[in-house]
Amino acid sequence: MWYQPIDFRRAAAWLLTAEHRVGSLTLRTWLGLRGRRRVLKCYTMSLQAEFEKLAEDVKNVKTRPEDQELLDMYGLYKQATVGDINTEKPGLLDFKGKAKWEAWSSRTGMSKDDAMTAYIAIAKDVIAKYGM
Repeated sequence: MWYQPIDFRRAAAWLLTAEHRVGSLTLRTWLGLRGRRRVLKCYTMSLQAEFEKLAEDVKNVKTRPEDQELLDMYGLYKQATVGDINTEKPGLLDFKGKAKWEAWSSRTGMSKDDAMTAYIAIAKDVIAKYGM
């Protein structure tokens, strides 16, 4: 039977490395001598990853945000994920649907990256204002 040799340097490096996230900053560290952590690589989260993380975090705020904040976030989220509005305006008596449609329609022409950036800014303000 043939055994493949083990690269102990790679195995030890894998066991002693760790990633730590602080907001959108990620630090990759290595456990050095005497238990001290050494930073190997420092990088920021991508725009898409930060957008998705904040979209989940906003759902867990302690109290419900104001209606205008929710409408702004809804319009930016739909513009960032779907693009320009592709549905017809709701009926006269559908007030909630009409407000959401208008919030999304007001973002027509905005690029997906710009919508993500604006959403991230509003989401961070909402989380800071209402807590998690």
